[in-house]
Amino acid sequence: MADLDELYRQNAKIVYHFLYKSCHDKQLAQDLTQETFVQAYEAIERFDGSCKVSVWLCQIAKHLLYRHWEKHKREAPLELELESGSTQGLQAGSQPEDPAWHHAATHIELFDVLKDMQKLSPAIREVMYLRITGALSFKEIGEILGRSENWARVNFYRGKEALLKGRMRHE
Repeated sequence: MADLDELYRQNAKIVYHFLYKSCHDKQLAQDLTQETFVQAYEAIERFDGSCKVSVWLCQIAKHLLYRHWEKHKREAPLELELESGSTQGLQAGSQPEDPAWHHAATHIELFDVLKDMQKLSPAIREVMYLRITGALSFKEIGEILGRSENWARVNFYRGKEALLKGRMRHE
């Protein structure tokens, strides 16, 4: 049990920070951090050492967060955008004060981007998800994925370019 306590002491802040940066809700981040370690303790024998323990734990945390959002029918990027009052991408003549229109337009655009992201390589897609939905720095993404900050930056740029090329072909 001492090893499990040490695992918690060494990684709890990393997992909490990852979750908080993703959901911007202290209580949810705390709850999911605890649940992450409960699940990790139950599955510790399946950890194969192919990545850092902190990466494995953040993957568990990410899946718990996505499950939470799905269960509560929440879309984090959309909610964060609506809460911040962002009106980027409004068409000429649209009503920025109409929340229903803004919600629908944002949802359609988000859906299209997420659908296009599925065509990216797994590594690039993961960097894109962490950067966009987690609002993590490239340094943090590199640490989570066991790579360098520069690797994360390059892969995000490649993903962004691929998405832009795909969008231009559709217009």
